[in-house]
Amino acid sequence: MTIAPFKAFLAVAFLLASYPVTAKEGTVPLPEPPGTVLFVGNSFTFWNQGLWTHMQALTAARGEGLGAKTSHVVRGGASLRVLWKRTKAKQEIAEGDYDVVVLQEDLPETKVADFHKYAALFDEHTRQAGSRLIFFMSWDYQRLNWISMDEIIAEHQRMARELDAEVAPCGYAWQRAMKERPKVDFYSRDREHQSWHGTLLNLYVIYSTIYGESPEALKFTPPEKSEVTAEEDAWLRRVAWESVQSWRQEMKQEKKREK
Repeated sequence: MTIAPFKAFLAVAFLLASYPVTAKEGTVPLPEPPGTVLFVGNSFTFWNQGLWTHMQALTAARGEGLGAKTSHVVRGGASLRVLWKRTKAKQEIAEGDYDVVVLQEDLPETKVADFHKYAALFDEHTRQAGSRLIFFMSWDYQRLNWISMDEIIAEHQRMARELDAEVAPCGYAWQRAMKERPKVDFYSRDREHQSWHGTLLNLYVIYSTIYGESPEALKFTPPEKSEVTAEEDAWLRRVAWESVQSWRQEMKQEKKREK
């Protein structure tokens, strides 16, 4: 090998060595982990002590200086329409200088047309603020059973294609998890809100979506009151990561079909 090619080889080797990759093939952690995350939603976001609380604790397990500081704007029963018109969400997004905004719709609580309308408004508003928007997909439930989980998934897919938007596919992950373990109950006693299993699965799906990596290696212990076993917690983390990967693959295939 001559000197010039050898120098080129060393340069490439140095770049590869300095580029961090996770243990999972095909995933790369963000070069600058998000420092601030805003959660906007209804009781699905603030149930069981609030997803922002658990996200701050979970991300702290990434190491010193790698965790996220979280904030929230929540209102019980609110759809995107209500969040847009009757809360300080718009102002907080515009003025808060957040790295990431996690926005939760409750599609059974609203019309499909309103979901798409206000998703687009929030999308444009958040892009203008310079923040990364992630839509938090919820799930179907008994009180408002006019739309199925498959239909909720389909509408989020359509929205994501139209806006080129990111989705944390929580309801999609619920569907996957319930097929694997039908005896695990993801609903609370009201058959609408999430149980602790549901809360943790949501948390891990949102984490995997934000960071592009699995939460499986993080030294994070669920709250004792959750009564989720270590084995169940490991399973939820795996399902979350697999669901996010599967969702992204499906969205890529959708884009190819459109071309």
